[in-house]
Amino acid sequence: MFFNISRYLGRFKLVGCVVRNFLILLVGLVFSVNALANPNLGLPPLNIPADNPQTAEKIALGKRLFNDKHFSADGTISCASCHQEDKAFTDGLPVAVGINGQAGTRNTPTLINAAFFETLFLDGRASSLEAQVLGPMLNPIEHGLQDQQVIVDLIRQDRSYTEAFRKAFAIKVDEINISHVTKAIASFERTLISGDSLFDRHLFGRDHTALSSSAERGLTIFKNKGNCVTCHEISWNNALFTDNRFYNIGVGFKQLTPVLDKFIAFVRQGNNPDYFPLTAVQRSELGRFNVTKNLADIGKFKTPTLRNIALTAPYMHDGSMKTLEEVIDHYDIGGDQNRFIDSKIFPLHLTTQEKQDLVAFMQALTSSKSPNHPTGE
Repeated sequence: MFFNISRYLGRFKLVGCVVRNFLILLVGLVFSVNALANPNLGLPPLNIPADNPQTAEKIALGKRLFNDKHFSADGTISCASCHQEDKAFTDGLPVAVGINGQAGTRNTPTLINAAFFETLFLDGRASSLEAQVLGPMLNPIEHGLQDQQVIVDLIRQDRSYTEAFRKAFAIKVDEINISHVTKAIASFERTLISGDSLFDRHLFGRDHTALSSSAERGLTIFKNKGNCVTCHEISWNNALFTDNRFYNIGVGFKQLTPVLDKFIAFVRQGNNPDYFPLTAVQRSELGRFNVTKNLADIGKFKTPTLRNIALTAPYMHDGSMKTLEEVIDHYDIGGDQNRFIDSKIFPLHLTTQEKQDLVAFMQALTSSKSPNHPTGE
């Protein structure tokens, strides 16, 4: 009787196949469990400034200040007026509206994940959350407060606030200064982080059922034919959907066209650009130039994150586009051409289906949960 080795080899192959499939399933389950357990899936590590560590007391104080309308000239505006949680910390308006119903010149950017950004504001004029805080408070249209001392005085006159500052910073009433205010609000804003979108579960959670077939096609277009990923970056281990750089993408530039040649000549003659007569909207449309005074930066604005983009309409720095479809159409034709438009903006020749797929992908960038329960509270 001969030993039937082929029979045993077949059994070994069968067992090996079962073990291999089991291991694949196990790895998939591990990734899925990790994804479900991580509301910040897809985000990089958060860097906390050494001089402003996170504490529960400071975060709670910052949240209170963020929501307090007393810190506005007419008592009607708080930070939360323009940064509303149900709209991904935007306001749903084309441009922000401040005290006495005054309209600003720019669309309100989201605060979700702003803690990761290298610069703040659409022109990048603030380098940190702490530096950003006072901008709206002292803006004559937004909060309309006269100066920093007004803020400090309001706090020192409120016993509940002075007690909260004592707990957060271990300071006496007369030691409270504007730096404590900015640090508290910035600490709260650093809790407004949220990942874990369907896209994150697909790419970083290895859940290949997370995206619809349309959204998956949209991701391919986003990375290739659409050229979107050039500025709205995706890396191998996280995705902020911004490169933190500034571009003229051909939005709103027509506001500058009537005065542009004279303005450029004025600046090249060595004059202070602040003295050239422009409307508020025209000056706003100068974009990054207002910070750098470099003519090459005229009309440039910061690449915004696309996370939660389906919740933050209307779009663009001037709020001029109501839908994602309008945004895609703008890029598809190569933007509104002007002498400063970036070379990355060119006609894409997308089909109707490709446009629909891009929208489906961007709708898959909405986080599973709003960051409404800050760490430490």
